Amino acid sequence: MNLMGEPAHVGRHCGSNTYRVTPDVVAFYAEALDDTSPLHAELAPPLLYHSECYKFVGQWYLKNLFGNLHARQEWQLLAPIRVGSAVRSRSTIIERYRKRGRDYVVNETDLCDADDGRLLVRGRTHQSFLPPRDRSGETDFVVDEKTARSKAPPPPFPTATGPDLAPVKKTIDARRCWMFSGPARNYHTDVEEAKKLGFPNIVVQGMMTTCFVAQVMQDHFGLGFLAGGAMDLKLTNVVWVDETVTAYGKIREEVPEGTQTRVHCDVWVAKDDETRVLVGTASALRPTPEPAA
Repeated sequence: MNLMGEPAHVGRHCGSNTYRVTPDVVAFYAEALDDTSPLHAELAPPLLYHSECYKFVGQWYLKNLFGNLHARQEWQLLAPIRVGSAVRSRSTIIERYRKRGRDYVVNETDLCDADDGRLLVRGRTHQSFLPPRDRSGETDFVVDEKTARSKAPPPPFPTATGPDLAPVKKTIDARRCWMFSGPARNYHTDVEEAKKLGFPNIVVQGMMTTCFVAQVMQDHFGLGFLAGGAMDLKLTNVVWVDETVTAYGKIREEVPEGTQTRVHCDVWVAKDDETRVLVGTASALRPTPEPAA
């Protein structure tokens, strides 16, 4: 039954799917994101199933879709996704809250090995919704290019002072939006659909910028990110189709963790005019060097 989030209650099981991780699926992701890591011959990109939670929107979205936005995304990477394996997803509502006049629903989607049940990747998606109201006669957009640029200046970021990670720069055209958020027409792939939800142009899906940050971390830390990595990311501004963004990382500190070291980083994504569209933290593991004899 499709309830469109009525009621979207904590504990609600939203659904699950099983997939075979084929080389073709990995190649499609690599082309869509321009992520050609040599690791992908055996290990899939960690966010290969980045939008699995949206396969079940009828079970956790609130009824009023006008002006809804992806606000925050958390990722935990527990083990690599092996090419050729089978994986199973599980989607659950774990939290609801209200903040600055918006209602938030948090969906937790787990990706497990279909054969032995091991947890591979866990994502928590914080989606925000405007309260329902009569919009007859309204013509203004919820967010447009002007209002997005006029937001209050953000606090200083990053505050980390360690080495920089190699950035990645991406131009997000309509084809990339379709490959990432299609094939259906929606406000991430089609201008007219975007206008129906209060936006003047195609809104680049927030998950895409989280994938760019994952690429920065994967390129630097390799397996130490795929097995033990984590990200906590806030989506702070809208990215529109045909804009160019760059994902950055900067090391904050290194902390012993068992026989390994966890490297904590500040991460962010910015447009060419330096407008930040994502800020947050990420971490990865690396082996602790053996003491000298």
